Amino acid sequence: MGPVRVLSLAALCLCASLPSAWGQGCVVSRSNGEVGGPTSEGGYLNPGEFNLTIGYRHQFSFRHFVGDVEQPRIALGTQVENKLNLENMAITYQITPRFSVTADLPVMSASRHTNNSPIVYTTSGVGDMAFMANGWLWSPTENNRGNIQLSVGVLLPTGKSNISNVVDALDGKGPQTKFVDYSIQPGQGSWAIPFQWQAFKNVGSTQVYFNGSYTATVNDLNTSYQRSATVNPVTLSQYTAISDQYLLETGVAHAVPKIKGLTVTLGPRWEGVPSKNLFPSDNLGFRRPGYALSIEPGVQYVHGKSVFSAEIGRALYRNRTVSVPDTLTNGHGDAAFADWVWLASYSYRFSLPGHAKAHHTGMHETPTE
Repeated sequence: MGPVRVLSLAALCLCASLPSAWGQGCVVSRSNGEVGGPTSEGGYLNPGEFNLTIGYRHQFSFRHFVGDVEQPRIALGTQVENKLNLENMAITYQITPRFSVTADLPVMSASRHTNNSPIVYTTSGVGDMAFMANGWLWSPTENNRGNIQLSVGVLLPTGKSNISNVVDALDGKGPQTKFVDYSIQPGQGSWAIPFQWQAFKNVGSTQVYFNGSYTATVNDLNTSYQRSATVNPVTLSQYTAISDQYLLETGVAHAVPKIKGLTVTLGPRWEGVPSKNLFPSDNLGFRRPGYALSIEPGVQYVHGKSVFSAEIGRALYRNRTVSVPDTLTNGHGDAAFADWVWLASYSYRFSLPGHAKAHHTGMHETPTE
């Protein structure tokens, strides 16, 4: 197997991780994401095969923005610091050469701390589980140089969205029970419909890719708890809005000459939370919309049926946009963003004894250098 045959190791990692996207620090997608075209062993999955994936994401958000202007909260010592660790466990089963299904389960642990406060809020637990149906537009047996896969599914509200902590602000009032900020809640409190796509085109020993996802929620507000005792009948900001999320990745993947199985990748990453949801709603409630644009170099390595990948996203541009409640009150809240997003994944391709079908022809591969 030549080194460029494996440059598309992570396609099904994409399906595994994108449904769980929401909230980066105070904003932006909680998604691992991946790059490339069809997964591992230089080709598409074959009917009867499984692909098991474990993805990991870490980030530390602490820089505050209003619009694209950074606020002086670090200098003032008032910055909010969010630390997030997200693991995604997913399994994909290939039913036919073109169609597959994926089940994804995220697990999250996170903390939130304001620099001038003694309180540290923490959460951990299972997030919102997703089930996806995936289909290639063109037959894999006839399109080994490029293809597009579309996916749609359902996201279940299996994660808790109203976790509270017992905290003591050392202000003489003693321990109190308070709900944690929605940015570190494992769940979002709503059913949702995730849409995904991945596209690749092989050009010589290089692959160009374009992947993305959009998660559309079906509820407006998380009313399982009240985030503020202040009742605002205009904006409903005493409750948290349940927001859509999106992720876009594009770039190139290129095999490293003379190092079998090793590929380097590079491209931009754009992830965010819109001010308004896709499905009709009043878009009220408290939300921190915005987006971050990052550059994301990475490496991918294939050994046998195992695939390893690692990427580092460096934020180049961040923007906390205006929410509907901001517009109604002539305000513009801020939000914390990360400088870096650290990503890694491992996937393993296998079939059950007696269930794997013969390898079809037209496997995705690119000539070696």
